[in-house]
Amino acid sequence: MISQQLNPDSSLLDPLIEELTAIRSDMVRLEHRFQGELGLERQIYHRSARNLLHYVALRRHDVRSLQQKLAALGLSSLGRCEAHVMASIDSVLNLLHQLAGQSFTPPAEAAAVSFADGGELLAAHTEALFGKHSARRSVRIMVTVPTQAAEDYSFVRNLVGAGMDCMRINCAHDSPEHWGRMVTNLRKAEDETGRQCRIAMDLAGPKLRTGAMEPGPRVIKFRPKRDSLGFVTTPARVGLFPPDDDSGRSSGEPILPVARDWLAKLRLQDEVEFSDARGASRKLKVVEKCGAGFWTESRNTAYVTPGIELHLRRNDRSVGYVDTVVGDLPSLERRLTLKRGDILFLTRDPIPGVDASYDDGGNLLAHAHISCTLPEVFADVRAGERVWFDDGKIGGAIASVASDHLEIEITQAAGEGSKLGTDKGINLPDTAINLPALTAKDLEDLAFVVEHADAVGMSFVRSGEDVLRLHQEMERLGGEDLSLILKIETQQAIEKLPDLMLAAMRHQSCGIMIARGDLAVECGYERLAEVQEELLWFCEAAHMPVIWATQVLESLAKTGYPSRAEVTDAAMGERAECVMLNKGPHVAEAVRTLDNILRRMQDHQIKKTSMMRQLHVYPKLEGIAD
Repeated sequence: MISQQLNPDSSLLDPLIEELTAIRSDMVRLEHRFQGELGLERQIYHRSARNLLHYVALRRHDVRSLQQKLAALGLSSLGRCEAHVMASIDSVLNLLHQLAGQSFTPPAEAAAVSFADGGELLAAHTEALFGKHSARRSVRIMVTVPTQAAEDYSFVRNLVGAGMDCMRINCAHDSPEHWGRMVTNLRKAEDETGRQCRIAMDLAGPKLRTGAMEPGPRVIKFRPKRDSLGFVTTPARVGLFPPDDDSGRSSGEPILPVARDWLAKLRLQDEVEFSDARGASRKLKVVEKCGAGFWTESRNTAYVTPGIELHLRRNDRSVGYVDTVVGDLPSLERRLTLKRGDILFLTRDPIPGVDASYDDGGNLLAHAHISCTLPEVFADVRAGERVWFDDGKIGGAIASVASDHLEIEITQAAGEGSKLGTDKGINLPDTAINLPALTAKDLEDLAFVVEHADAVGMSFVRSGEDVLRLHQEMERLGGEDLSLILKIETQQAIEKLPDLMLAAMRHQSCGIMIARGDLAVECGYERLAEVQEELLWFCEAAHMPVIWATQVLESLAKTGYPSRAEVTDAAMGERAECVMLNKGPHVAEAVRTLDNILRRMQDHQIKKTSMMRQLHVYPKLEGIAD
């Protein structure tokens, strides 16, 4: 027993013991309440579920003053108790009783999660979700793959070789045919590299987006790059391909569809002359053959529309018998221009969107309008609630609700106006949306996911009932062994987080993705840092692995150059069990960089605890301690 000479006055110790004992009683009461409702002892993660409830009970109290008093006594301030809440409380109570010269015997209850158990449970759950970690890095790396992963084996091979531990396929994009080729390429890369890589597939969920816009003109514009004096430094690259040939589409360069038999007559160094939509004489030089098509170069800006005649010249001579015309072209995407104070009508029916119209005097004739993909939300929205478009780039408030449209006053936009087009996200953070988290498309896609993936991601989950419904569908398809990842991306999900986690913990293996894109829009950018911290704490209390997602090393993945801020953000991801990268032309380099950052940081940080390994600093002071 601690020496009585060190005992503080009982007037200080007794209130601390009383306060901690009351908190402990609350923890036990909450556990007992949910014992019957959820059948905790029957859950696979019953010990973690109990610990989560203990943490929920603790965080219902404001213990900041208590923490300061405990720290002043040299005791634990409970600031890192997430993984072993009851054990931490009992440890502090035991020491307080000893300081007071009293004995302490915890009530006879089911054994709490010990200090050692907390870390072991999290490690076991993480391994169940992601597989064993590599010898050099404990935090896994997940990569969202683009369509290229279905067509380009070397792309997937490079990602696996760079350190990707989990390939994420977003079912909101591509098709089962594409997904199948992605899986095949990954399995081949595993065999070649000897590295194991899990597959996670996200169901799209009921994503609320803007509808189609009224089609724009069918025209393609291309122009060369010029220096400050107007001289061409890089000619424009233009493809000539048959209309049914998509081989050049992935390049992102402009493609002109032309007849296959005409292309068969082309030769390298030929020239193709035409008059563009403005009547300007233009010329394309054939420089490279690509399958059934060709790549050409232009040293002038041109606007090309369907039906424009193309004339072949070879060795400076016209070859008239092989003239052709440009085929059909996609319409340019129109976009609305919205400024602060503008009114936007969000329509229930799928009416093509159009911009606001004005007369010659600048007087408003009609407000801009655009439809939404889920008109069912009209039954849930109310006047005064906020609306965000396109990942928070445009904001507004619902001024009125009519049977066929919502009238929205724009309150947030760029100074000169912001652009809003088709298929852009819509967030309603103040609205209690009553939509099932599983759509008809999700149920169709789930059959493929169960057959090919290791984990399924649930998007826009809002309630425990949503999670249980997915459990039922997975069992129906024989996917009860499939791991489950809940994407936390709405205000409703934050508010019901413990319910969602307890429902997920009935499953074989589960984890949480902090989807910071939609989450920032829903809760506000100024609150994002606070919210993501809370999510990390609750997941550690549940011993549930976390995926740190959205815009990690985004500049590096897209441009090849990272920003300083995003490197710091990537380092913060070490407190999660997995960090997710999004697609980009330099994503393999981003994987290698993230691997390096995480390996360095794991020696310095474990969750909220700073680890004090030896630092080789201040060489002039070496030997002083000796």
